[in-house]
Amino acid sequence: MAERKPIESWLTDMDGVLIHEGTPIPGADAFINRLRESGKPFLVLTNNSIYTPRDLQARLSRMGLEVPVENIWTSALATAKFLDDQRPGGTAYVIGEAGLTTALHDIGYILTDHEPDYVVLGETRTYSFEAMTKAVRLINAGARFICTNPDETGPSTEGPLPATGAVAALITKATGKQPYFAGKPNPLMMRTGLNAIGAHSHSSAMIGDRMDTDILAGLEAGMQTFLVLTGLTSEEDTEKFPYRPTKTVNSIADLVDLV
Repeated sequence: MAERKPIESWLTDMDGVLIHEGTPIPGADAFINRLRESGKPFLVLTNNSIYTPRDLQARLSRMGLEVPVENIWTSALATAKFLDDQRPGGTAYVIGEAGLTTALHDIGYILTDHEPDYVVLGETRTYSFEAMTKAVRLINAGARFICTNPDETGPSTEGPLPATGAVAALITKATGKQPYFAGKPNPLMMRTGLNAIGAHSHSSAMIGDRMDTDILAGLEAGMQTFLVLTGLTSEEDTEKFPYRPTKTVNSIADLVDLV
């Protein structure tokens, strides 16, 4: 087996790794502080497309985690980068919140329901039947179908909520068209993020709490992978998958000394 290169840059998921239900996970502050002191490139990732990086920076700061805006990478930003590469200056009908609409505005996209190039589906707390119906009709009329991420449910204080992947399934059933998902586990999100910070996959590591998104995306992007057990995956769950993380640890606190 080829010897692994030293880790020169870090990517980490947010929910389940750094925070859990609005509370920082012990060791998260030490890990972020060590990263910032080291000067190594790093990104905090999230498949959630609701918030802008500035929103997320403020949210993390209130919890005592100081992450600069430029070190936050969302599925909305990955989606916008993909669309900007595919069809610069295009048009889109968007179902989503400020995180997604702002990312598309920033690349010069026009948001419209008149013969758009794309229908772009993201996360929102207010999925409307009217908006979904319009999306179905626009896709049937020729618009290409893009989704920020495939997560089928999202967390809330009352329990799981239907998320982008679930709504995408409804639209697919009505149109017969499968979407392209830009977020995890698509390694595109990792590669665009690495490019944004000038890092290389062979000397980078991905930290996550989900085997089917974080670890798979890191693996397919060619990075070392670290699974933490503070989120949705238990150590027993890892045996259900045909691939393994590079290493499994109890929490982010166990990785501070590796930075």
